[in-house]
Amino acid sequence: MKRLEHFMGEGWQLRPAGGATGEAYVAEQGKQKIFIKRNSSPFLAVLSAEGIVPKLLWTKRLENGDVITAQRWVDGRELKSYEMNDDRVASLLSKIHQSKDLLDMFKRMGNLPLTPEHIRLNLKQKTSQLYIQDPFVIDALKWLTDNAPSYSENNFVVCHADVNHNNWIHNGTDNLFLIDWDGAQVADPALDLAPLLYLYIPRKDWSSWLETYGQHINDDMLKRMQWYMISQCVDNIIWYWQRHEYHEITKWTDLLSEILQEAGHH
Repeated sequence: MKRLEHFMGEGWQLRPAGGATGEAYVAEQGKQKIFIKRNSSPFLAVLSAEGIVPKLLWTKRLENGDVITAQRWVDGRELKSYEMNDDRVASLLSKIHQSKDLLDMFKRMGNLPLTPEHIRLNLKQKTSQLYIQDPFVIDALKWLTDNAPSYSENNFVVCHADVNHNNWIHNGTDNLFLIDWDGAQVADPALDLAPLLYLYIPRKDWSSWLETYGQHINDDMLKRMQWYMISQCVDNIIWYWQRHEYHEITKWTDLLSEILQEAGHH
């Protein structure tokens, strides 16, 4: 922070902006207010150009090799869970998933596609490393193995991979942004669609939400969403297991067993 304040120069006040990485700051000088981040996602420029994140103002490299980015400060608020049913959410996610520029940039940077096998093996490894013997998790891993979705990497897109309602910022007029791109992946669009629909959209609204997104609901789509949601439940159970947050483990285990049942697993 000291180094950053020195870098910004006289008159700028910096304060931490919160967030998981702790590398983000709000910088203010008089009426000016900007959002500063250290070593932010390298495709911020493309995201900014497409209006997916708040406007990128500048990028500079410090002597120690850190890259600092400054974005326009958006006076907005996070979406509430129920607001995820808004057409603008479906439209913005559709725009992201259809962006050629974003996909090209990702591939140029050597980001390998995240395949179902990768996801499954990663979960299996974590489970055995942590000696998790939970019958639901064991069961789910077996289901994921037996029901691996067929896919073509030609249909993979850039997925945000954390479409939690807190990452959607709305600024009171018509602007909606999806922020925090540090975990983005090239993957099956169902990686984003599954948690969004399962966690936020009432089942009766799925097909109209997907229409707005630009996708007809069909069996293949539903199967893929089940697969990605089950893998995400297991991932969350592992995450909270490491933190001994049993209330959260119970919540995700309940959802997991619900989806396994729905997927015809007895």
